[in-house]
Amino acid sequence: MTGEISAAFHMADVRDKRVTRRRAVAVGELLAGPVAWPLIVQRRLPKGDALVMAEVAGLQGAKMASALMPLCHPLPLELVRVHCAPVPERHAIRVWCECASEARTGVEMEALAGVTAALLTLYDLSKPVEPALEIGAVRLLFKEGGKRGLWLHPQGMNDEERERFQPRPPRQLQGAPCAVLTLSDRASDGRYEDRSGPRLVEGLQALGGRITAAEILPDGVQPLARRLQQLAAEGVRLCLCTGGTGLGPRDLTPEALLSVGGRRVEGLAQMVRSLSAQHTPLAWLSRADVVQVGQMLVFALPGSPRAAVQCLDILVPVLGHALAMVEGGDHP
Repeated sequence: MTGEISAAFHMADVRDKRVTRRRAVAVGELLAGPVAWPLIVQRRLPKGDALVMAEVAGLQGAKMASALMPLCHPLPLELVRVHCAPVPERHAIRVWCECASEARTGVEMEALAGVTAALLTLYDLSKPVEPALEIGAVRLLFKEGGKRGLWLHPQGMNDEERERFQPRPPRQLQGAPCAVLTLSDRASDGRYEDRSGPRLVEGLQALGGRITAAEILPDGVQPLARRLQQLAAEGVRLCLCTGGTGLGPRDLTPEALLSVGGRRVEGLAQMVRSLSAQHTPLAWLSRADVVQVGQMLVFALPGSPRAAVQCLDILVPVLGHALAMVEGGDHP
């Protein structure tokens, strides 16, 4: 019997992921002991200045990550910073490596490789005077970018690390009243289960939005236009519409948005289409639109559950600031 044999490992396929700004910071320590530690700090080790050489090695280690780990994607690193600091109370040298890139996958392995290379170099230069060295506490401090945004290690960071690296979570919606409207003839009469609306509700709640309406409406201009006017009058700040943005005869969500007046926000609509095209070229067929109706921003997003969530992920970095601007807030 013959058949195809699958490999026991594979490199992750990231072709359908979107290019975003990625950043990661890793940290670790060399426990040098009372003999080697002062020589490292005073830069008097027999082999030379271990702190300078560790920073150089960290830079090289981050750039070599894909060569060291076979399944690690090679990335065009746009930033590598390595910083060493003495910790007198533990006779330790604490090392950080910060990496950044615009890519389809994260740079945490590069940051970890940079820290490890720096620590091994400190070890190598210190062992002639103290063989009882220890490398420890190597971990990812945080990572940013991609659809998950900011991730912080459960052990957290100290105040100095927060001040130095300033991790940037997306601006939250801070309880702003939000609505989600699904536009679908089939879903409104029960022939189709709405899966896009509930996923958008979950996404807005994760951002701190307060859902005041989650409804299914039939396709067409008038039902949606009337509901949008009601929601704006009720003080809803953000309304996500899913469905009705294609080229079919009943895809009339953009027309409904325009019929209620207000101001078009062309930049956000173009942002959704342009960045969605990194997932699929079919995004260019979407008529996604954004309008401002009084104090309410209304987004016309695709009806596919996957596409709707991808569009919300695209908007996450700007939604909180956009609502603040509508209220007259300052630019960051």
